Amino acid sequence: MADFGVVRRVAVPRVPTHEQAKATIVNTFTRESFSVMYNPEEFKLEQGNTFAEVGIPGLGTPPVQYVRGKARTLSMELFFDTYEAGTDVRQSTSPVVALLDKDPREQAPPVLLFSLGRLQFQCVLVEAGQRFTMFLRDGTPVRSTLSVRFQEYVSLEVDVHQGLFFGSPTVSAAVNAVGAVIGVGTTLHITTASDTLSGIAGAYLGDPGLWREIARANRIDDPLNLSPGRTLVIPPRTAAGGRGDAR
Repeated sequence: MADFGVVRRVAVPRVPTHEQAKATIVNTFTRESFSVMYNPEEFKLEQGNTFAEVGIPGLGTPPVQYVRGKARTLSMELFFDTYEAGTDVRQSTSPVVALLDKDPREQAPPVLLFSLGRLQFQCVLVEAGQRFTMFLRDGTPVRSTLSVRFQEYVSLEVDVHQGLFFGSPTVSAAVNAVGAVIGVGTTLHITTASDTLSGIAGAYLGDPGLWREIARANRIDDPLNLSPGRTLVIPPRTAAGGRGDAR
């Protein structure tokens, strides 16, 4: 088989995350979220297809047959620095690395949502490599570059035949967690200081007047008090009902 892929590179200046949209990782199993210390300088988004050669005797160049698409991957380097605080930088990197571990309740690593501005990438963490480049006199690491690679997660229908489950542990856990916790077809949004419910409704649901649906799904009593960094569940467009007055 031959793999044909496309690589896209997007440059993002590394500045403290409070000065621009925060790069945030959400664990959809636990609904926990945390922001990276600094936004990545760049990230790489790869996608492609897999083809198989069709062996026909006598042909100099065999034709190719499309087999399947390949899952998109998102890779980047995350920078962590705790020199001024004088603390072990691994306290900041360990939450990311821990996303490789199996959730004891689901018996699979968690399905994640990587969010950076308008980029919303539902995925699993497949690789995480740490490089330490600065140390205190006692050997405590205080600066690290964390190389991570996420693979896109796509919800699948799960077949059950005579009580036997067909699917990987990650699919099983994701069906239980994503389907039950945030709902099939649901999107998560990390709020910024400039966000309003009507603006979010317009961006995701196509109608600012549907802000009440988002408020109801997240139990928001005061739509004018929308704190930045909050994880909001965006209901599917088909589930959005009546209109309301945008605020």
